[in-house]
Amino acid sequence: MRWTVKPVPDQNLVDTLNAELGAGELVSRLLVQRGITTFEEARRFFRPSLDQLHDPFLMKDMDKAIVRIEEAIRNEENILVFGDYDVDGTTAVSLLYSFLSSIYPNVACYIPDRYEEGYGVSIQGIDFAADNDISLIIALDCGIKAIDKVAYAKEKGIDFIIGDHHRPGDQLPDAVAVLDPKREDCNYPYDELCGCGVAFKIVQGLGGKLGLGIEDLMPYLDLVATAIAADIVPITGENRVLAWYGLRIINSSPRPGIKALTNQMQREFTMTDVVFIIAPRINAAGRMKHGLHAVNLMIEQDLDQAMQFAAEIEQYNADRKDLDEKITLEALEQIREKSEEERYTTVVYNELWHKGVIGIVASRLTETYYRPTLVFTKSGDKLAASARSVKDFDVYNALQACEDFIEQFGGHKYAAGLTLLEQQYEAFKKKFEEVVAETIDKRLLTPELSIDTVIDFEEITPKFYRILKQFAPFGPGNPSPVFMTTGLRDTGYAKGVGQDGKHLKIKVTQNGSTAIDGIGFGLGDKLPDITGRNVFAAAYALDENEWQGRVSLQLKLKDVRLDF
Repeated sequence: MRWTVKPVPDQNLVDTLNAELGAGELVSRLLVQRGITTFEEARRFFRPSLDQLHDPFLMKDMDKAIVRIEEAIRNEENILVFGDYDVDGTTAVSLLYSFLSSIYPNVACYIPDRYEEGYGVSIQGIDFAADNDISLIIALDCGIKAIDKVAYAKEKGIDFIIGDHHRPGDQLPDAVAVLDPKREDCNYPYDELCGCGVAFKIVQGLGGKLGLGIEDLMPYLDLVATAIAADIVPITGENRVLAWYGLRIINSSPRPGIKALTNQMQREFTMTDVVFIIAPRINAAGRMKHGLHAVNLMIEQDLDQAMQFAAEIEQYNADRKDLDEKITLEALEQIREKSEEERYTTVVYNELWHKGVIGIVASRLTETYYRPTLVFTKSGDKLAASARSVKDFDVYNALQACEDFIEQFGGHKYAAGLTLLEQQYEAFKKKFEEVVAETIDKRLLTPELSIDTVIDFEEITPKFYRILKQFAPFGPGNPSPVFMTTGLRDTGYAKGVGQDGKHLKIKVTQNGSTAIDGIGFGLGDKLPDITGRNVFAAAYALDENEWQGRVSLQLKLKDVRLDF
């Protein structure tokens, strides 16, 4: 890994903030690094408030969307809430459907089948609406590029409201309203909302018209926090407020479906727990069976029924784990069999691979080879792929440069999906390699370990850690601080733990200081570097370890090095 220590922030800003906050120079230094330089900014950071949420009507077309929904309710029209089959899409559908159905009976929801219909707005979904006398479709977490589909719906007398957060193309669909904070002509103050976040803004707009305050809408924020965590959007600005309050709901009064998924947890949930415990299970429904199973779980109001739904989804998740492990091994073998020159991309294909897990496999391959990665499988008469990228490289832009060979694509900087004709596969693969080779900074092909600051063990005090915990919720845009400490020595307790000694457990001192425990997952091979009389450096986050009722601070190791 490439260790890079962030630049030391302006000392005058640090001193001024420290004088106002009184939280200590180290805390003030970390805050200034995150762009927080005044007492008021720090107050908003540490004490998120619902007052910090923006007026939903600042979003382009929100007024048109609310007027059309009100008209549909007034005229007793049938409304269809349509969304993608991943966590962001299913939570968005669950949120808006739950709200609308609480005030109006003629509402249905629709999630496309990943295998029969593919991503986004589908002809089948529109035909379903036409067959059921539905005259308004609200598409969430998809639709920003569904120009032909929206036109098809219009021919059938069906209006569309688009609520998306993906990058628009050159042309927008001819919908009644197109809500997307990434629209160039949208002046909404925050453009990093997820799809469920956009759905919440619709509910906020409707709720305001009905005389509901923002506090009345808090029960929906468990869904928004789940989507923010799963969709890897920055936990900054409005997302930080939504995630902070959403976690409070998850930990205090979650909806029955979320409670059923978290029933075994005995400690407070963090965003990391949402990412690794809640999100994979919600995703598993759409990957292995159908996304509607996830929606049914999240809109269910009876806990006993929700527990049954959760048990089914638990089985889907177990099946998903087995499948992605098998396909990952096959993909790694395929890569090893190729004796090509050094490549800047990883592209693999097997027509038998399960479409529902290729995104997970792409993530695993990216972790292993650290290259922009595409995993293809057969989908009907076309090939479908999931793309994943490395830090600071925009895979969406790279795909855009290859669009002559692509049927359809969409996504984000770090994750995208695409389809193409099988006869275009080799030409696309060649072009994608060329584009990445020409545009990527070669340093990005080595994983970067970004370190906030260098500290000594004596600076790690209980007061400092209490304040550090209030930096949460952590995620993109607000990662858990990473520290580096040099001059460390093993106290003789270092050992490999776990299967085959895969993980590293240590107890270390710095200049004779009180020894601190540490755990490094996947760092078992570093054991020889730190034993004996070696002096080494460690990069780590701070964490709490609970053992037999005792809670102590520990180093959550990212890496150790002898040459620092």
